[in-house]
Amino acid sequence: MTTLRLRPEDPADAGAVRRVLAAAFARPDVTTPPEVGLVDELRGSDAWVPPLAMVAEYGGEVVGFALLTRVRVTSDAGVAPALALGPVAVAPHRQRIGLGTSVVQAALDAATELGERLVVVLGDPAYYRRFGFGRADELGLTSPWSGLGEPWQALTLPPTTSGEGPPPRGEVVFPPPWSKV
Repeated sequence: MTTLRLRPEDPADAGAVRRVLAAAFARPDVTTPPEVGLVDELRGSDAWVPPLAMVAEYGGEVVGFALLTRVRVTSDAGVAPALALGPVAVAPHRQRIGLGTSVVQAALDAATELGERLVVVLGDPAYYRRFGFGRADELGLTSPWSGLGEPWQALTLPPTTSGEGPPPRGEVVFPPPWSKV
């Protein structure tokens, strides 16, 4: 019986994650998809949160990946931490069996356990709605991608302690590697 195992990325998984990203985002006009370089650069930055780089291992093979990295929300009230989801990838030979959903949910669950409050994503609203994402602008969040409308989304994670205030509002500032995607 083949089993699915969801777990944080181990440093030894970096090559397997690169292969999953390269296969999932392959395009005939690009040798190495930008998502591969994005993850490599984020991995070496202070935006990297090790327990939030989640892999899906199916039958002992890394076939899925979901990444949450640190972003900042700036406003007149100051700077607050948040997370960005992406990239999310599943090896083509394992797509359409729920692995993407599973690995994203595992990453979001891990973020909740760490006490994180806000996650943003740029992606297909029909896909991300299943996790509870909605329009980021309705939560008072802006970014370089705000003009794209519905694909610019956010999710408020449940508070881990009583008395936590509302999630931050303001401009979401992404770490430099994101500017290359």
